[in-house]
Amino acid sequence: MKREAEYKMTTDELEQLLARQPVARLHRLAGGRINRHFRLGKRRLIDLLLRHQDRAGLESDLRALMHDRPDRATPDHSPHAESSEPMPDLTAFLEGIGVPPPQPFVPDSWQAEALEHLATADVIVSVPTGSGKTYVAIEAARRAIEADRTVIYTSPLKALSNTKFTEFSKIFGPDHVGILTGDRRDNPQAPLLIMTTEILRNLLYDAAGGEIDVRLDTLGLVILDESQYIADPERGVVWEETIIFCPAQARLLLLSASIGNPHEIAAWLTSIRLTPCHLVRHHRRSVPLRAGYLHPNGKLAPLFRSVSLPHSPGAPLHPETKRLFAHYENETLRPRS
Repeated sequence: MKREAEYKMTTDELEQLLARQPVARLHRLAGGRINRHFRLGKRRLIDLLLRHQDRAGLESDLRALMHDRPDRATPDHSPHAESSEPMPDLTAFLEGIGVPPPQPFVPDSWQAEALEHLATADVIVSVPTGSGKTYVAIEAARRAIEADRTVIYTSPLKALSNTKFTEFSKIFGPDHVGILTGDRRDNPQAPLLIMTTEILRNLLYDAAGGEIDVRLDTLGLVILDESQYIADPERGVVWEETIIFCPAQARLLLLSASIGNPHEIAAWLTSIRLTPCHLVRHHRRSVPLRAGYLHPNGKLAPLFRSVSLPHSPGAPLHPETKRLFAHYENETLRPRS
């Protein structure tokens, strides 16, 4: 009876009130009422909310959310939310984009560390995207080839394997690089072979049964790129079996930017392999990430009040982004012809 007494607004009044709410508040209101509401735009959210049977409960929850507005809906104005950095304009946001000027290459300390430990141990390299993992793979492959050892480089995708085949052929020469995928077999006797991880696992299966020769006696290095796939529910077993069946004399080099538990993987490799596994890890990005908001009319603005991505949730948005987004909301709320 109390819910019925609270139901006082007409449909038009409720629609107008909902239209004045930010999208974030409408998503909170839709939680438990509308399936997959996070995929919907503002106009669609309002239409579905107006069709909900429990109108009294909807109004009550809306009033409660509006009452919480000083604490929840406007975190941008809290004193602790303001960034200490000067608020960037579009010029500052785009600064540094492009090809950097040429300069002598000097390996980072972690790259030298990885290559040094590969002489005596397996290595996991877990560093951010763009840090230079490929340099470690190339230099490690070069050293193994110079020592007359065979190198196998694996990736999770045929498209990526084809790309690496082209890239490595330019670096090492086409006579020194081969590729084995499900639909491609070029120069299989090359000292550097590129393939998908599934192909290598199958080759190791066949070699164990004596059906095929992949020159296990000369295999010196196996590079498993994108090795975070070991956690994939469906394909992870391929990476596990590849590691387990990998010949003992070959060094393993696992590369990834997103392994969540590299210490555990390193400990597991040490427990099942004759050689220990050394972990190389750091978190500093060589190529910084920035976030912007692109309005459908083509205008671009920094997403946050800082140039770099904030580390904490609820960071304040840039005023120009808020203005553009409010304009977009108003445009989408206009009646459709």
